[in-house]
Amino acid sequence: MRYMLGLALSGVLVFSAIAQDQPRPFASFDLAGPAELNDPHDLTIGPDGRLYVADKLGARIAVLNADTLELEEVIGEGKIPGVRDISFGPTGKAAVAASGTGAVLIFDDLTASDPQPTNFLVAPFTEGALIHTNGQVYAMASGIGGLIAYRDGEIVATASGHPGAHDVAEDRDGNIWVADNDNRRLVKYAPDLTRLQVLNHEKFGFVGPRYMDIDAFGRIIVTDQEAHRVLMIDPDGPDGGSLLGVLGDGLPGKGPNKFDDPEGVAVDGGRFYISDLDNNRVVRYIIVTN
Repeated sequence: MRYMLGLALSGVLVFSAIAQDQPRPFASFDLAGPAELNDPHDLTIGPDGRLYVADKLGARIAVLNADTLELEEVIGEGKIPGVRDISFGPTGKAAVAASGTGAVLIFDDLTASDPQPTNFLVAPFTEGALIHTNGQVYAMASGIGGLIAYRDGEIVATASGHPGAHDVAEDRDGNIWVADNDNRRLVKYAPDLTRLQVLNHEKFGFVGPRYMDIDAFGRIIVTDQEAHRVLMIDPDGPDGGSLLGVLGDGLPGKGPNKFDDPEGVAVDGGRFYISDLDNNRVVRYIIVTN
């Protein structure tokens, strides 16, 4: 009896130790929008404070009220094939990754009535786009596995080795992060596309990182779509970065702390907006402070 009790207690202690090692949620479920989108991909807060969502199969940009998550406007209904990513620059210009056109579309003012692109930057099967604070545009041309930098519409630098990669995001130091989906890692580049860092430690458990945003503290919030999780990572943490927290339990679903293929993420202070792709909606999580 004592032996069996000892085994039982040992099992509890082992289970407790494993449970303590598991990262906790870094935010709490707050709100879910209606399931009226069609394969929503990445999303971002626009200069008008609204949420701009790349609604891929709708071939449109859905504009949501950031407070209520209600649909307020649609841009380019059925006219932006394969739209996957949206980036606003410091002057209000927008870059839109549209894989169906094989290009990044540049808009002078996406918030205007019936906006039209003013430039097309060729990027085969582009999955991600970024207007950098330095004025350059960066695109992830997933079809050729290349990260491309453009200045005044001309290619000025490239970095290869990223087939199937998705997002391109700028950190607070002006460096560029790539969500390297097929290679199950995140990669950091300098603005001239010199490679600086790779995050691929097994502790992150990457299955397929897709889109990301970076908060005011330099933490990366990235969706791991096929793992049905959203991760918060400190890239400067010890031993190849620190996993600070996780949303989602790893299984597809619908409800608090559940996702079905989370794709895009946008950070606005203590708010985290996530495109819950196969549930065809956007959900919001918040950090609660006392």
